[in-house]
Amino acid sequence: MVHVCRKEHFNAAHKLWNPKWSEEKNKAVFGPCANENWHGHNFELIVTIKGRPDADTGFVVDLKQLSTLIRREVIDKVDHKNLNVDVPFMAGKMASCENLVMEFWKILQPLVDELVKEGGLYKLTLYETPRNFVEYYGE
Repeated sequence: MVHVCRKEHFNAAHKLWNPKWSEEKNKAVFGPCANENWHGHNFELIVTIKGRPDADTGFVVDLKQLSTLIRREVIDKVDHKNLNVDVPFMAGKMASCENLVMEFWKILQPLVDELVKEGGLYKLTLYETPRNFVEYYGE
């Protein structure tokens, strides 16, 4: 099996805040991420496909088609948005990277699996900063 990766970029704002907690507890747990006026990140999303190369094309997946799908289904919905307020699939959820990457998986997995003849979505990696990132395998 071959792993093929596509990286996409988006900018978004969010705030980590649990409405069940006091302001003091939110600030103690989330620090600057609990800023009442939000804060932003330059996110990087890496979509990893696992599969066997097609005999005719040599591709596991057509990267142009994959990029179009990722942009249409995910990036266009989150880029330059407030994840807490503007993104319907994040409504009622803590806008953490962990929750965000799981929502991305729900959106992308069935569509990617249709696109890939022999294989499918293997992993999503979401960078919030160059040093902070999450990986999700759909489990």
